[in-house]
Amino acid sequence: MTGRRELLGTARAELTTRPGVLFHGPPGIGKSLLVAALVTSLAARDRPAGTVLHCSPVQEDARLPFVGLIDLFARVPESCLETLAPAPRAALRAALLRGEEPADDRSRLAVRVAVLEVLRTLAATGPVLLVVDGLQWLDEPSAEVLAFAVRRVEGLDIRMVAAERVAECEQPERLRCCPPGTVGLPVPPLADGEVAQLVRAGLGAGLPPAVLRAIQDTAAGNPWYAMELGREVLRAGAPAGSGPALPVPRRLRALLLDRVRTLPETARHTLLVASATAHPSLTLLRAAGLDDPAADLAEADGMGVATVDVGGTVRFRHPMLRAAVHADAPEHSRRQAHALLARAVTEPVEQARHLALAHPHEDETTARTLMSAAAYARRDGAPDTAFELAEFAARRTPGDRPVDRAERLLAAAEYACDAGQLEEAGQVAETVLAASGSPRQRVRARLILLRNAGQALEGAHELIEEGLRDAVGDPGAEAWLHHWAALRGLLCGELEEAARYARRAARQAARAGDTDTRIGALATLARVRSLAGEPVAADAALEEALALVGGADAGPESWGLIRMRAILALDSDRVTEARTQVAGLLAEIGEFAGVEEVMATLVALTRIQVRSGHCREALRTAARCSRALAETGVQAAPALYAAALAATAGGTADEARHLAEQAVRASEADGDRLFLLRALAVLGQAELLVGDPRGAAAAVEALQRVKELGEAMSAADPPLLHWYGDLAEALVVLGETDAAGAVIREARARVSGDTPGSVLAALERAEGLREAGLGRAKEGAVRLRAAVDRLRRLPLPVELVRTLIALGAAERRARRRNAARTVLGEALETATLIGAAPLAARARDELSRLEAGDRRGEAGAGAGGPELTPTEARIAGLVGGGATNREVATELFISVKTVEGALSRVYRKFGVRSRTALAHAMAVAVIASGAAVDSAEDDQVKPQGQTVMTGQVGRMRIPRALDTRR
Repeated sequence: MTGRRELLGTARAELTTRPGVLFHGPPGIGKSLLVAALVTSLAARDRPAGTVLHCSPVQEDARLPFVGLIDLFARVPESCLETLAPAPRAALRAALLRGEEPADDRSRLAVRVAVLEVLRTLAATGPVLLVVDGLQWLDEPSAEVLAFAVRRVEGLDIRMVAAERVAECEQPERLRCCPPGTVGLPVPPLADGEVAQLVRAGLGAGLPPAVLRAIQDTAAGNPWYAMELGREVLRAGAPAGSGPALPVPRRLRALLLDRVRTLPETARHTLLVASATAHPSLTLLRAAGLDDPAADLAEADGMGVATVDVGGTVRFRHPMLRAAVHADAPEHSRRQAHALLARAVTEPVEQARHLALAHPHEDETTARTLMSAAAYARRDGAPDTAFELAEFAARRTPGDRPVDRAERLLAAAEYACDAGQLEEAGQVAETVLAASGSPRQRVRARLILLRNAGQALEGAHELIEEGLRDAVGDPGAEAWLHHWAALRGLLCGELEEAARYARRAARQAARAGDTDTRIGALATLARVRSLAGEPVAADAALEEALALVGGADAGPESWGLIRMRAILALDSDRVTEARTQVAGLLAEIGEFAGVEEVMATLVALTRIQVRSGHCREALRTAARCSRALAETGVQAAPALYAAALAATAGGTADEARHLAEQAVRASEADGDRLFLLRALAVLGQAELLVGDPRGAAAAVEALQRVKELGEAMSAADPPLLHWYGDLAEALVVLGETDAAGAVIREARARVSGDTPGSVLAALERAEGLREAGLGRAKEGAVRLRAAVDRLRRLPLPVELVRTLIALGAAERRARRRNAARTVLGEALETATLIGAAPLAARARDELSRLEAGDRRGEAGAGAGGPELTPTEARIAGLVGGGATNREVATELFISVKTVEGALSRVYRKFGVRSRTALAHAMAVAVIASGAAVDSAEDDQVKPQGQTVMTGQVGRMRIPRALDTRR
């Protein structure tokens, strides 16, 4: 049922209100499977009663009268026929070959009446299900009887499930054989991913990725075609070479080409030449020397094989037909077709492809032509085609030229990396590593394996060391491997080691005259220095690299450096500059860059868009990044991180948390501590969005890991200090104000003159929230206003909104309601404008609390009890209900010490010294608050025993034992 469960569910739902369902679609699309699955589910639901009348007509029986009716009535007991009147009974028995065949119109009418009466009799004893799998082959007499009967069964418990084969995009022709109101459900093609899943599961054997993609393209979503092609590949072997050369099973060719084989020889030859090229046209076919391709294709069009549009483009009705035509021709005819096309086409890639297929043997000239075409394809932004051609060139390389063959395989592997075809790249590199006698070629093969590892370089130490042994005495090769060692150190959090390797790589590259590797090493050194909190050293390394490349306008060589410069600008709060640089870079690289380059740029742009307050755009960019990776079949931590980050800004807290958890797991699996830091930080932010103790506890857990990882890495870049502020905020939510203070002090000790304003504002926000958490709302508001003033000078609207919400809450607790309303109104307006949905929801929530407080104030000044923080209110409610300190700590995910400290503050605010006194004081507060609310909202009736205490002590249910108003 791969890819069909939703359609099956739709059919089940339709049958609850409709008398029938008709699945329709082309052969092999899965209609019979759906019919069987639907009948099985209906039979299970209708047990024990119910009658199923089933027939599955086939083409060979379509001319036999009443064979469909005979199959349908095979399970109808003779007793049902005995109840019929004599004439209908005799006519039906004759149709079922139990008597003489009906010979006149009166007898045929009697058959119709008899079938209708039998159906009514069956329906009187239980539900009846008519199943016709293959309406297109139902013999005409049976079809006429069925159409007569189903028009007259309205009101009876009779339903129908049927399937009809129709051409692509055509409508069913035998809906008349189904009860009126039957819904027609077209069975659509499977998605490529579903085809891959079906083939892998159905064959129980893996296929090369290139072959699997060819099956997906040829089957075009038809599951039967896909399975037949897969089985034939396993039987005959994967096609060697380029082009549409998938083997097609003989029986499938016979089915598809039964009529095509009756065409004249010239028409079949024209179809073959058209099938041998990816873009056939009348112009191309004429250039290939065909006399009258239009006339030949007109005959093929009449058979539903291929057509010619008004522009002269030749189109096969289905890709499977093209593959069948090509596979059905003898080998020498296929070669001849490719030879004709090689002389006719002018595009270098297609010309080289046809040349190689026309000469399927080792030939150095052909190999060189293919390599030239591969380089052309890569420059044209088609690395997948470049890989295919380069691998083809290696096969055409004569056996006495092993060095050339290895060079071409290495080029193919590099093109595969560019295309994101990691499995193919790894297989080719391993082939060279095992067979080449050249140390430098073995080093290059290892470099491809390192590149293939993506972020997962933690276990690559041995691969690098083996490469260094092969590279001894070769400064260029040593530079390559030292650079990879630097990248590994960066990702694994070994910053000092990474810096040492990066400097060594730059020196060796300079000795070898390898400017590209030197530039890459300097860029890595800049990243390391930035992460270590050394922005001046990072800028210096980056500027040296840019000077070597020839400036920011030097093309592909400068792309990574521009991205790095933008990230450094982002971390320094120069958000507009960063956004301009990366947006321009993305427009420049377009479709010509490899998957890695595009993904890195999209991740950087997502980060920038979130910070600059373009939350809706960030969601779109992150989705684009995920799509780019989905095409490769790889789920990388950076893409997941970008998606989670965008969700915290413009999505939902649940979505952000789910994606962040995935990013954490992916980073851990890769051993990538650099992105693990970021993924954990986003997870902490997502948990904070939830706004409850459980979320805050999860946020503390994630952000504490960020702090520990950063310390282990000796990292000190601006984002890390920003995440310290988030950790302190989460601790405050849990009431862990002492721990929050310690985190803030530690962060303050790391602040320098180069620390960006956004980091200072984050720490000020954390300090303000801590003051408010300690019950000093006015002091907290002062700190928060300072943070707001700082952020107003920076283009960071998301951070501003976060801080405005915190300030509004503090102002509300300090009873400065007008100030709170103004601040929260600005927060809501800004969040809505920039698309920050989670923050907009928080702002609305705070405004609702404020409005509730205003209503209580109007109802009676001074109503209620003292001002409590949310954490204090939760603790007071649980303690008042009889919970012990340990039980409260467990419920709220905080320490017993925190409960004790908060409870001491609650005692002081209520002026009591014991838990019993606290319970009585809270009950009095409930009476005062409840009376005020009842006065203001006397139209609202509260159920006895479920009084809600709102306002100064938050919203919490008071146990019945403490509800004195009873």
